Amino acid sequence: MAAPGERTSMNTSAPESCAMARRVARIELIATLLLRYGLVVAIGWIGAMKTTHYEAVGIQPLIAHSPLLSWGYRIWSIDHFTMIIGATELVIVALLAARPWFPRASAIGSLGAICMFLTTLSFIITTPGWEPSLGGFPALSGSVGEFLIKDFVLLGASFWTLADSLKSAYSLPVDTRSSF
Repeated sequence: MAAPGERTSMNTSAPESCAMARRVARIELIATLLLRYGLVVAIGWIGAMKTTHYEAVGIQPLIAHSPLLSWGYRIWSIDHFTMIIGATELVIVALLAARPWFPRASAIGSLGAICMFLTTLSFIITTPGWEPSLGGFPALSGSVGEFLIKDFVLLGASFWTLADSLKSAYSLPVDTRSSF
């Protein structure tokens, strides 16, 4: 019987183990590319949409109730402030995508994405729209909560890209096992 935390063999031969290791390595490469560049596409699409009046009006209630961002409407119009947010998101995208050539710059982009998603997740608390029909339980309403809840996953992807970029920038071991 194996000790807690000890790996056990499934009685596979060496060639089978090597073949499985190659398959897992390919899956991991695909996952890595999809995670990083899926995040790039998602943030890029969101950022590019910020150039439209439709998006500016759509996010206006979220920004207006945010203690972190509402100040922007005192300086710029709704459309202009939304474009500034979008331009910031596009800079984050460029930095995230630059990981193969500039991993330190990509780490900065990851930090920007982390800050961005923490800010958008704060909208869940600051924007009116909690579902009151569940007796006070903070159920997410369709207009705000369901729109923003995906940002938890995107926040996790941003933390992963930060770790990946830092490993590359500082030549750290790629496969360090956590204690989780």
